[in-house]
Amino acid sequence: MPQYKFPKRGPIRFILKSLIYIALGIFTKLEIVGKERMPRGPFVLAANHFSFADPVVLIRITPWKTNFIAGAVAGFAPKWATYFPKMWGAFWVHRGTGSRDALRSAEGWLKSGGVLCIFPEGGAWAQILRPPRPGTAYLTTRGDAPILPVGIVGLENLFPLRLINRPVVKINIGQPFGPFEVKGRGRQRREQLDQIGHTIMEKIAELLPEENRGRYSDDPAIREAAKEFEAYPWEDAVEGEVRGSGGAIH
Repeated sequence: MPQYKFPKRGPIRFILKSLIYIALGIFTKLEIVGKERMPRGPFVLAANHFSFADPVVLIRITPWKTNFIAGAVAGFAPKWATYFPKMWGAFWVHRGTGSRDALRSAEGWLKSGGVLCIFPEGGAWAQILRPPRPGTAYLTTRGDAPILPVGIVGLENLFPLRLINRPVVKINIGQPFGPFEVKGRGRQRREQLDQIGHTIMEKIAELLPEENRGRYSDDPAIREAAKEFEAYPWEDAVEGEVRGSGGAIH
């Protein structure tokens, strides 16, 4: 595994994280549950993705040596929302173009002891859990890193920003588990990664209200209704010509 020299972004990340603390304190009623369960790095933080603002709260609850996967194309988020991950220095992925560079950078980050935040669903297009993309499972096996499941509740109500009737945002931190190991090649390997991915989503589902658990709910009616949102919107998308960055993660 090659050693990566990542750009030194400590000062700008310190400023951004300070602003996050202030903004969440002003515009939300933030509650963090289970912070004592957070291990020391390296680890993969896997969370549900119901809002384009989700990376902000993950940075709020983790050490400063934190990075995350971000789609180079904003998807359903407003264009201005891409400025924050650019300033932070996120690992950019271009859907549909492979993912070698992004995966290697993320692996290197974990090998250097960092915390990698990732949203297994690969995008925010509904307020219920959806099936995972394979990137999270792949990274935890390659990076030999445990997974910390996190449930983000209520952040989708953040906008429009307001000082009165601020939304209650609850961050539920679960128990670390893993890492996992896969064996074999081809179809056998992919089936193992898929199973790991579903295990990750089940752990996240335990940290969410029943109505947000989608296909991972115990309620058959909720699982049935969730099918409408399970298709990956970027399944056939090819975003840009970036060398090896992309689709398998986000």
